[in-house]
Amino acid sequence: MTLQALESRISSCRLCAERFAATRTAHEPRPVAWPSPTARILIAVQAPGARVHDSGRPFSDPSGERLRDWMGVDAATFYDRSKFAILPMAFCFPGYDAKGADLPPPKLCADHWRAQVLAEMPQIRLTLLVGGYAQRWHIGKGTVTETVQNWREYAPAIIPLPHPSWRNTSWLRKHPWFEADLLPELRARIAE
Repeated sequence: MTLQALESRISSCRLCAERFAATRTAHEPRPVAWPSPTARILIAVQAPGARVHDSGRPFSDPSGERLRDWMGVDAATFYDRSKFAILPMAFCFPGYDAKGADLPPPKLCADHWRAQVLAEMPQIRLTLLVGGYAQRWHIGKGTVTETVQNWREYAPAIIPLPHPSWRNTSWLRKHPWFEADLLPELRARIAE
């Protein structure tokens, strides 16, 4: 199956419809995945949030602003699908739990789609693993802190990152090496 055909099938995916209907948000699936036949950089992240679900555009929220800043790219460059592919572990917003927190991305999505899509993007040269769900699927070991702290083990093909959520601001303050050591390397690799 071609990448274009896969993207078409993904956009109409309803695998999690019943699961989402049972959440606090009771929403319909709206897959947000941007595979690319030409992009050399893949951004692997956990799942779209509520704002991305509404907009249909990846990282159209404060997390996206922070991620673009980390990467050293503007919005026009970031949203150029010839340069960046964006493939969440789950393509749809998973909903909120009873306390209003994001539910984890359903594993069913990655199990069903991920290997197929990645097989159609052999041109990828750099994968950014954003957050624990993406890191566990691609690397399979360690906590986010351990994995990000050991980023040199995975370079140059992979750079693990914490999630750019503003909820992680205290993590960033506790780990100044992230900004001092990893971000310059990330920006250099992106610029290549």
